Amino acid sequence: MVETGFRKWIITITVVTASLLELIDTTIVNVSIPQIQGNLGSTITDTAWVVTGYSVANVIILPMSGWLSSFFGRKNYFMTSIIVFTIASFLCGNSHSLTELVCFRILQGLAGGGLLSTAQAILLESWPPNQAGTATAIFGFGAVFGPTIGPTLGGYINDHASWQWIFYVNIPIGCLAAACTLLFIRSTPSTGKDKPIDWWGIALLAVAVGSLQTILEKGEDEDWFSTTYITVLTVTSIFGILLFIWRELSTDHPIVNFKIMRHRSFSTGMLTSFILGLGLYGSNYVFPLFTQNLLGFSAQQSGWILFPGGLFTIATMPFVGIMLNKGVPAQFMAITGMILFFIFSCMLGNSTLTSGTGDFFWPLAIRGVGLALLFVPLTTLGLGGLRGQEIGQGSGLNNMMRQLGGSFGIAGLNTLIHIREAVHRSTLLEHVNPYNSYFTERLNALTQGFIAKGKSVLDATHMAYMAIDGAVQKQSILLSYIDSYWVVGIAMLCAIPLVFLAPFVKGQKAVVDSH
Repeated sequence: MVETGFRKWIITITVVTASLLELIDTTIVNVSIPQIQGNLGSTITDTAWVVTGYSVANVIILPMSGWLSSFFGRKNYFMTSIIVFTIASFLCGNSHSLTELVCFRILQGLAGGGLLSTAQAILLESWPPNQAGTATAIFGFGAVFGPTIGPTLGGYINDHASWQWIFYVNIPIGCLAAACTLLFIRSTPSTGKDKPIDWWGIALLAVAVGSLQTILEKGEDEDWFSTTYITVLTVTSIFGILLFIWRELSTDHPIVNFKIMRHRSFSTGMLTSFILGLGLYGSNYVFPLFTQNLLGFSAQQSGWILFPGGLFTIATMPFVGIMLNKGVPAQFMAITGMILFFIFSCMLGNSTLTSGTGDFFWPLAIRGVGLALLFVPLTTLGLGGLRGQEIGQGSGLNNMMRQLGGSFGIAGLNTLIHIREAVHRSTLLEHVNPYNSYFTERLNALTQGFIAKGKSVLDATHMAYMAIDGAVQKQSILLSYIDSYWVVGIAMLCAIPLVFLAPFVKGQKAVVDSH
């Protein structure tokens, strides 16, 4: 139901705040992993399941959120998700063992997955059709800004309080969002309780998507297929996905309605959302690694460097919504966003070991503008052709594809960095030989420097070789990060033809999920 005045804005603030809770929690925990590890006495590998468990649960529930919203009623499902997420946040902060924390993070992920797509559907339903672009832009603020601000907020909390507070901060916000949902969001009837539940579909979805997400989260750490359980999960995910698709297409009451794929704009939007997730989460993953591992920045410093880019995203979002409302085709803005993302990648591809905070401001500002020009138009393209109850299903699938794109991007870039680091090191070491005049000059200068500090000739020579080896190692890592930036940028350019597959529509209208 379209809302007006104060009620429209309070609903908007409520759903954006709820979605921000879920999105911030996808990245806020990462910087606190070492502190959690030390406090709970676990290994870094085991502690990583705090992140993995949340991501797996989140991706499992996203495609089901449309069905769950119909089955329980959208308001009931949304409010329940907020309440469970808030309770799970308290339980996470109050955990006394890693097993407890991982279990409660899984519960938090299941609740969080219900917040994102349901919030988007409520927002679109509350705004007039001629303001669809503005509504999508407002939701896009949370979807893009949340993962960006997460490391900054997590780094600040980590530096000034205990790790438990990264969960406790959710409690007052969650309580306020639940109260506003109860008071202001209108109830919608449940429509699925008189229909049989597709238990086989739910089981196959959990197995297939859960296995796939676990592979992407843990594959690099476990050296991929050299580990038995990764191989087993790969086979399970392949057969699980095939069986799940067959099941959903053959049953009369599927939990995921794949028939909405008949809309060309939605099918195209699924692919472009995947690429968007790769760029958004991939670049958010690589940049802090680069600044902390090579440049020596702290987690909080890296987060603050990312922060201005988020402000550029926020500032650009309203203009994107206005342009959509005025009838500018979404494809034009999406292409501009992809080109800006490529420019961002090119600029970071010129980074050096002496790069400072000022060198990253404009690349990240350009990325921030590009993300605004990408998220809103791509979401509009994907959901613009859907009608009725299809919007809930489409929103869940669209968000799932963006999350999976991010998981594929992080896993792929992580593997690429490790492989390219070895390649670059091997190439650079070819120049470390007595026939290279630059190497001999550098070696002699370092040796003399160590001798001047009182070292013996033998020790000084050894230390000089160690210093050169360290320089080679750093340069190899730098070049591997530069490769990852180029891969992200080229992936964005390659996605440009995809947006032409969707039909050009001027003045895209909002879609409403009626029950």
